[in-house]
Amino acid sequence: MTMRALTVRPLMPNSAAVVEVPDPDEADGSILCETIAVGVDGTDNEIVEGKYGEPPAGRQELILGHESLGRVLEAPPGSGFAPGDLVVGVVRRPDPFPCESCAVGEWDMCRNGLYTERGIKGRDGYISERFRIEPEFAVKADPALGRLGVLTEPSSVVAKAWEHVERIGSRARWEPRRALVTGAGPLGLLGALFGMQRALDVHVLDVVATGPKPDLVNKLGATYHEGSVDAAGDGFDVVVECTGVGPLVLHAIEHLAPDGVMCLTGISPAGRTAPTLDVDALNKQMVLNNNVVFGSVNAGLRHYQQGALALSRADRSWLEALVTRWVPLERWPEALERREDDVKTVIEIVAA
Repeated sequence: MTMRALTVRPLMPNSAAVVEVPDPDEADGSILCETIAVGVDGTDNEIVEGKYGEPPAGRQELILGHESLGRVLEAPPGSGFAPGDLVVGVVRRPDPFPCESCAVGEWDMCRNGLYTERGIKGRDGYISERFRIEPEFAVKADPALGRLGVLTEPSSVVAKAWEHVERIGSRARWEPRRALVTGAGPLGLLGALFGMQRALDVHVLDVVATGPKPDLVNKLGATYHEGSVDAAGDGFDVVVECTGVGPLVLHAIEHLAPDGVMCLTGISPAGRTAPTLDVDALNKQMVLNNNVVFGSVNAGLRHYQQGALALSRADRSWLEALVTRWVPLERWPEALERREDDVKTVIEIVAA
């Protein structure tokens, strides 16, 4: 049998197309799913633009998509899954010669870079009518969420960021009260959701003054700020940086409270400089205030589970508003367009 899938030839710009491909091989996993929806983000855009990506070994094409949601069609006895379950597939797989981290299931902290990632590096992704998944790399989504379970993967990235913030903060007695999230894209808004679920005073900074982003922040009960980070104030125990804008990253460090922890989740473009930055003063502040700034990428299995739990506790109408466009597979190029009022765009394959 064959199925439709969105494929791309990595490093070849504008090679993406919906084509017929063979049904997923049983070697990809014992659980067979029909695909409900797959979220798209900047990673998908950059792969389509030919900036990076890697097909499976011996192949030229890669099936795109890493933010999955499927419905189980077949699952083996004892797997913990049954037909009808809504599931999300983990993106990363440990490397074949496990480093210390991959060997204990911490593949998101891989030390040698030999991991593979579905829809990105060396493994087919999820933008196809069906996919297979291994039970140990599948996470159940709350059935009450329906198609919104597609937000589990980005939520897992945020869950890891918050977990590591709290683990670093626990180096001493630490009772965070105020949090700043820079960037009101999907990761930033989900980061704000996690902060509100922790009963913190959450502030969100972005560049737009109108549209869905300020409204989504306000409906969370958080405080929205537009423009400079100075407008958000000082004394933040936690900063979750989701823009990747280098000068903003450095400026936000100055707004950390003593013992404050800052997590970087955004990737900065090359070539940007901050010529007026006083690095000596910044170093002095971080040392004297016991500040920590660290980076975080990808997620482990427990972070998917944490993300799924956070979504199940969230207001469904708020999550619905977070996904601003649902695009059918045959119109996939529209999903990669960046429109003025976009927050999150999802390719929908079948009804939930």
